[in-house]
Amino acid sequence: MRRLLVTASVLLALAGSLAARPAGPPPLPERLADTGGGTQLITAQAPRADSTTGTLTWWDRRGSGWVAAGSAPARFGANGLTEGATRVQGTNTTPTGLYDLPYAFGIEAAAPGTRHPYRRVGEGSWWCQDNLSRSYNRWVDPRPADCRPEEAEHLVGYSTQYAGALVIGFNYHRPVRGRGAGIFLHVDGKGATAGCVSVPAAAMNRVLRWADPARRPHIAIGTASGRTAITRY
Repeated sequence: MRRLLVTASVLLALAGSLAARPAGPPPLPERLADTGGGTQLITAQAPRADSTTGTLTWWDRRGSGWVAAGSAPARFGANGLTEGATRVQGTNTTPTGLYDLPYAFGIEAAAPGTRHPYRRVGEGSWWCQDNLSRSYNRWVDPRPADCRPEEAEHLVGYSTQYAGALVIGFNYHRPVRGRGAGIFLHVDGKGATAGCVSVPAAAMNRVLRWADPARRPHIAIGTASGRTAITRY
């Protein structure tokens, strides 16, 4: 009997010790200033502003909390990350901030289960980055005369990266010329990006199957701390 009482006392003490331990930090979306108002969210977080790698996680809101649906290693711009509101075009930096995901596109057919509007890339598909063009920061097909080919990206030429992708709404809805164009979530190439966020092909396909426009998915891009901390957005 005494042994049973001692055992019970030890178990109660352990339970009390565990209960007294501080809870871990809340999930990352719950620490953001804004999540876009939907029930799906992607976070792309780098350790520091000069980092070219980090982690992409996609989240579902369930009840009053957020649950991770998946994650993958991510790559960022060759010159790291910078504040999206003051980014300069051509700097090979990934813009930090919170953005919507207007539509998906790809050279390959949409992954089975894709619900986002999906545009198939063809020979005449370009992304205009010409600051002098009326089509600045827009998909054009065919390329208009006022969008110079040297100031545009011929999408079909990137068979690996643009096998499947999501447009990130950076500088998209009301474009500011000189801030940047053609920022996407796409498949990894050989290294860091020119400003986009990239992930392995399998992860990109999972994200495309997961994203549901009815649930208003957004992407938050930022660093673990500092003035570009992801929690600011």
